[in-house]
Amino acid sequence: VWSPGTPGVGKTTLGKELASRVGLSYVNVGDLAKEGELYEGFDEEYDCPILDEDRVIDELEDRMSEGGVIVDYHGCDFFPERWFHIVFVLRTENSFLYDRLQSRGYTGKKLQDNIQCEIFQTLYEEAVLSYKKEIVHQLPSNTPEDLERNLDQITQWIEQWMKDNN
Repeated sequence: VWSPGTPGVGKTTLGKELASRVGLSYVNVGDLAKEGELYEGFDEEYDCPILDEDRVIDELEDRMSEGGVIVDYHGCDFFPERWFHIVFVLRTENSFLYDRLQSRGYTGKKLQDNIQCEIFQTLYEEAVLSYKKEIVHQLPSNTPEDLERNLDQITQWIEQWMKDNN
């Protein structure tokens, strides 16, 4: 299960809760990279490290081949297609997203570019180009009610998939 989306849309909240509900393991790629120092430099403009995508894939390969993993990261174009049976892209209205990112300390270009990314559906488009279109789904992620609905919907999908494939 893959959950890409702009920072601040609720991927981590959804991923952790989903993993505990359905008994899958959860991987936050940002945390994994931080723990293993899986970087290839630093982006001064955005004030953040640059992910070493090859090392991330090497680090995750064994876990992903075993299956049963929920992956949380904002981008998805470098992950092998074979890793995912379904991709959920969370979408958040700009007013909610702006407040969430500001509260995280995002300012200036970093704040504006992430809002633009959401406006232009950049990560949804990336997901559709990277995976079979029929496995990519968009979910609204604005309110606590959206979160509950998304958790219920994805839980049902996982349970059905397990029934059909075991």
